[in-house]
Amino acid sequence: MLMRMSSLFLRTLREDPADAEVASHRLLVRAGYIRRAAPGIYTWLPLGLRVLAKVERIVREEMVAAGAQEVHFPALLPREPYEATGRWTEYGPNLFRLKDRKEADYLLAPTHEEMFTLLVKDLYSSYKDLPVTLFQIQTKYRDEARPRAGLLRGREFVMKDAYSFDADDAGLDASYAAQRDAYERIFTRLGLDYVIVAATSGAMGGSRSEEFLSPTAIGEDTFVRSPGGYAANVEAVTTPAPEPMSFADAPAPTVVDTPDAGTIDALVAVLDQVAPRADRAWQAADTLKNVVFALTQPDGTRELLVVGLPGDRDVDVKRLEAAVAPAEAEPAGDSDFAKHPGLVRGYIGPQALGQAQAAEGQDAVRYLVDPRVVSGTAWATGANADGKHVIGLVAGRDFTPDGTIEAAEVRAGDPAPDGSGPLELARGIEIGHIFQLGRKYAEALGLKVLDVHGKQVVVTMGSYGIGVTRALAALAEAHHDDRGLAWPAHLAPAQVHVVATGKDAAVLAAAEQIAVSLSDAGVEVLFDDRLKVSPGVKFADAELLGVPVVVVVGRGLAEGVIEVRSRDGSEARQVGVDLALAEIEQRVAALGTQR
Repeated sequence: MLMRMSSLFLRTLREDPADAEVASHRLLVRAGYIRRAAPGIYTWLPLGLRVLAKVERIVREEMVAAGAQEVHFPALLPREPYEATGRWTEYGPNLFRLKDRKEADYLLAPTHEEMFTLLVKDLYSSYKDLPVTLFQIQTKYRDEARPRAGLLRGREFVMKDAYSFDADDAGLDASYAAQRDAYERIFTRLGLDYVIVAATSGAMGGSRSEEFLSPTAIGEDTFVRSPGGYAANVEAVTTPAPEPMSFADAPAPTVVDTPDAGTIDALVAVLDQVAPRADRAWQAADTLKNVVFALTQPDGTRELLVVGLPGDRDVDVKRLEAAVAPAEAEPAGDSDFAKHPGLVRGYIGPQALGQAQAAEGQDAVRYLVDPRVVSGTAWATGANADGKHVIGLVAGRDFTPDGTIEAAEVRAGDPAPDGSGPLELARGIEIGHIFQLGRKYAEALGLKVLDVHGKQVVVTMGSYGIGVTRALAALAEAHHDDRGLAWPAHLAPAQVHVVATGKDAAVLAAAEQIAVSLSDAGVEVLFDDRLKVSPGVKFADAELLGVPVVVVVGRGLAEGVIEVRSRDGSEARQVGVDLALAEIEQRVAALGTQR
């Protein structure tokens, strides 16, 4: 295939887009692969579509090889199936909702569990029909509150979603393993580094969940790993809890005056003055911090939650929201505190929360604590009075929380939950997510089959997603330099970029002959045949566009040579014109274009 830049629908930009925060966003727009249509919504241009199609091809080939069959659903869907599963409400403001002219409710699908389930229910009725795995590559829609980073967090995106249907849990395990293996092959073929981490299921539900993350400093997801092989999304990390302690000999709690000690640092300093310890100085870890959050449920219901955790830790809001999903969490505001005058800012103590409030006939504010706050541990914490704290307050004796919650920040050096060593933290882009959904959607929508004994059983499901456009952005993040994109050969919009420089007609004719001959030989060629464009601009565009092999036909032609260079800068050679085609084809083959 031969693409001529003189007629290609392409305009490159010299300046970065004003809203670009990451390299993939900046370069894909500047190189003319995508154009912004609205916040979080992008138009795909010819070169971008070529790369996207190559990514989709690899995904599709490996899904089919794993035994999945392709279908395609509409993006515009009726309300009723999502109402049946509760997700019409659970998705909250993230769902694009609309009405038709008859006032019937519809949505733009963020994901298609319900439709896959109903399709199988419509066609299959026996265990003999199973297992079956179906997939689609389709555009999805989510009303992101803060779309950012170009394709990495948009409102419209291309996703591959697949669903397995089995008659029993053993079948689900096998289907899950097959899809997991397929994902490893997909990301290996794409050339993306990836880490598989344990993850939370969130609103999707299910018993097992794993994410495929592409490690990068600009990733929105934080994950942890240990020397012994533990790996998890930070939201899924569990805290090893200490053993409960006896408090039989613990002294009674004491209230002390702590003026102007509304922060943990100030409290520690004051305690060293007014209640010094005999063994050592007070530390933030000796204090119990109680942080008030407002939770908003998808139906708009708002409630307060107080999270108790050691004072040397902060609440990680992403971990908190994973624990309280599908609710959204934010720090309580003035109006929230006004409705609960018993909550004294800076001096909140657990002895007046949760069960203690309920026992006194008050509106209880739910109180959940970090797993480290076990029975018998003694704390310095708020006394529920301005300017006062209490020391020696013992969990299990002086207060009883409503339960525990994994909401505290995870730190480098924390012990891995499985005992495999200290954790290290890294960041990554989520490129895939697989779930063992179980029977949640099948039960809600009545998907049953007759088993071997003629008895109806609920089908068990798995869900497997790949962010196709997100994977493309992750590839751009991994393959670029300060001059532009540098695509892997098997994903680039072309394999060879032929650049004709200068005004000499002989140069253009020689470049044309090389470009046409390469195209006839089956090489994908981008030919810069633009007239009245300077060599400097052409060279800058070649670096920006990122085609792996660049052929420069210019002033060297008078001596019978052209230049063949690699976009990554690894090699540049002067080659005789008569040897050029063989050299270029050899270079293309060496880059491993066949995947």
